[in-house]
Amino acid sequence: MVALISTVAYLGLEARSVEVQCQLAAGLPRFSVVGLADKAVAESRERVQSALAAMGLSLPPKRITINLSPADLPKEGSHYDLPIALALLGAMGVLDVEDLAEWVAVGELALDGRVIPSPGVLLAALHASEQGKGLICPAAQGAEARWASGIDVCAAPDLVSLLAHFRGDKRLPEPAAGEVAEPDHGPDLRQVKGQESAKRALEIAAAGGHNLLMNGPPGAGKSLLASCLPGILPPLSPGEALEVSMVASVAGLLEGGRISRTRPFRAPHHSASMAALTGGGLRVRPGEVSLAHLGVLFLDELPEFQRAVLDSLRQPLETGKVDVARANAHVSYPARVQLVAAMNPCRCGHLGDPALACSRAPKCAADYQSKVSGPMLDRIDLHVEVQPVSAMDLALPPPAEGSAEVAARVARAREVQVARGTRANAELEGDMLERHATPDEAGRALLMQAAETMRLSARGYTRMLRVARTVADLAGAEEIGRVHVAEALSYRRAAPRA
Repeated sequence: MVALISTVAYLGLEARSVEVQCQLAAGLPRFSVVGLADKAVAESRERVQSALAAMGLSLPPKRITINLSPADLPKEGSHYDLPIALALLGAMGVLDVEDLAEWVAVGELALDGRVIPSPGVLLAALHASEQGKGLICPAAQGAEARWASGIDVCAAPDLVSLLAHFRGDKRLPEPAAGEVAEPDHGPDLRQVKGQESAKRALEIAAAGGHNLLMNGPPGAGKSLLASCLPGILPPLSPGEALEVSMVASVAGLLEGGRISRTRPFRAPHHSASMAALTGGGLRVRPGEVSLAHLGVLFLDELPEFQRAVLDSLRQPLETGKVDVARANAHVSYPARVQLVAAMNPCRCGHLGDPALACSRAPKCAADYQSKVSGPMLDRIDLHVEVQPVSAMDLALPPPAEGSAEVAARVARAREVQVARGTRANAELEGDMLERHATPDEAGRALLMQAAETMRLSARGYTRMLRVARTVADLAGAEEIGRVHVAEALSYRRAAPRA
């Protein structure tokens, strides 16, 4: 007799069908798992056996074979424990085999029979919805699974409760969908005194989804400005919130099924490896750039990151996704992020102050800034100098305009961009760029002159047009004029001369 139940294998944000087959055959007692399983799946034999023993059941003295089909698809993770146990209970006659065919099961087993959380339940629930089946999952993740509409969710705390549910002795309650978390916008712009040019650049970056680099001495407020950005960005739409939650689910970061409409803000330390930033590792987990999908990736102390690590972001910043290639898998994760970076002008940080600058100035500045490659800098739309804040600035009363006022202007500009058919001006390209970001005659003349003088690359030219479109949107202008182009150019870094 062969008992069957469905589960999933995760490849990036894709959940692929896996059929768990269990056969009991005559022969010497043996418990084997086949089907290209990794060590975590192979070890499920011990967890399943102990969990059944905790229920008072022992394995039959037969040859037990678990096959994970398709056999050529790599199986990784502990979420195969529960479907293996259910298939085995079906083959033993404890559960009705026909009932199991209508479910997709995921979950890890503890030695005492508890069903404990495993990453990716939201993806499994969406997959079950597509297949027209129900989902069996850990009780702690029932709220997460409930976000997939139109499916039955059986959230079991342990195997005993699950067995009683299927036998009709005691039905498990239907879980409720997780809460929508309250917005967490971080610091308010009212906390930033002075730095009017940096605040303006931050507003433009938020309005158009542009990448931003702040360059200034230590203590000038660069990190504070960056942490204020989530407070002026528009909230995630329901579809975007689901995208972000899917990445968090695969990474095991979706706690209590709580979904947030606040845009992600990730700030990895400069010691982060390439796999930590872009994704990878033994089981190809999403990196920081994917965890910041549709949000902000903040890189403080930019030149302190390893150059190869920084350059690995060049492709994701252009394509909006990360492709991680391994010998046994090719996985893609979304990575449509807004990059915000901060750096000191030199290693000591006081390049422009004769009293504090080191003896190697200005050569130390060239050496320090050269750690960031030209192509990487070319992908940053806005470059702003953040000036040191004096004691007199700090003694001033808080500014009258805070994050709420700036967020209102950003929201109006984003509404205009959505009406054009794009989420943000940073995504304008091709015909849409030609149609919506072509300046008037005066603006075009200034643009041609600046492109020659500043030696703009084709990428830099295109990105500058997008920034000018955002400046015009904030001003409520239909056409890009000379003043909008001029402001966009003021934030553009000129190419270094040989």
